[in-house]
Amino acid sequence: MGGTLRVAVLGAPGVGKTAIIRQFLYGDFPERHRPTAARRLYRPAVLLNGAVYDLSISDGGPGPAPAPAAGPAELPDLKDWSLQDMDAFVLVYDICSPDSFDYVKVLRQQIAENRPAGAPEAPIIVVGNKRDQQRQRFSPRRALAVLVKKSWKCGYMECSAKYNWHVVLLFKELLSSVLARGCKHSHPAIRLQGALHPNRCSLM
Repeated sequence: MGGTLRVAVLGAPGVGKTAIIRQFLYGDFPERHRPTAARRLYRPAVLLNGAVYDLSISDGGPGPAPAPAAGPAELPDLKDWSLQDMDAFVLVYDICSPDSFDYVKVLRQQIAENRPAGAPEAPIIVVGNKRDQQRQRFSPRRALAVLVKKSWKCGYMECSAKYNWHVVLLFKELLSSVLARGCKHSHPAIRLQGALHPNRCSLM
C-alpha cells in the first residue's frame, strides 16, 4: 500500500521487541518468553491527532547476542530489510544488559552504512526496555540518553512492555518524528480514513 509507514523493530534476542509491539497493538504481555523464530509483520492502523495512518511494523527475528566487541558479522544481515523502504527504526535494548546496548550500537552503524546514497535519513529511536527492573540497570539513564541524542543523533526513550509504561508514547513519538522529517509517505494522502478497523487500530 503506497501510503503505509514502514517501521523496523530491531534488537538482541530477549530484549522485548515482540512484547513492546504486542502491548501496543493488543494490550497484552506474554509472561513466558518465546523467541521469535522468524521475522513477523504487523499491519495496524493508528489514530494520531484525528488522522488515521497505516503502519507496517517488522519484528526482527533472533540473531546471536554479540560480545561487547561485536562486529557486523555477528548480527542479522540487514541487507534483507530493504532499508530504502523503511521510514523509521526502533532499536530496543534491555536496560539491565550492557551487551544488548552494544548490539544496538552496531545495528545503528549498520543502518547508517547500508542506507542507499541520497536516500532520506529515517528517524531512529533507541528504546531501553524493562524499566520496571530499574534497580538492575547497568548505566544511569542520563548518561545513555546524552550519548544517544548527542553522539548518535537519535531519539531516546525508556519503557516497560510488562507494565505498558511509555509504550504508546514510543509509537506516538516515532510517528511524529517520521511526519516531521517530511518523509516520502508524509503527504496528507496517507490519512486513510477507510482503514479504521476497531480490531486493529491503536489510539494515540
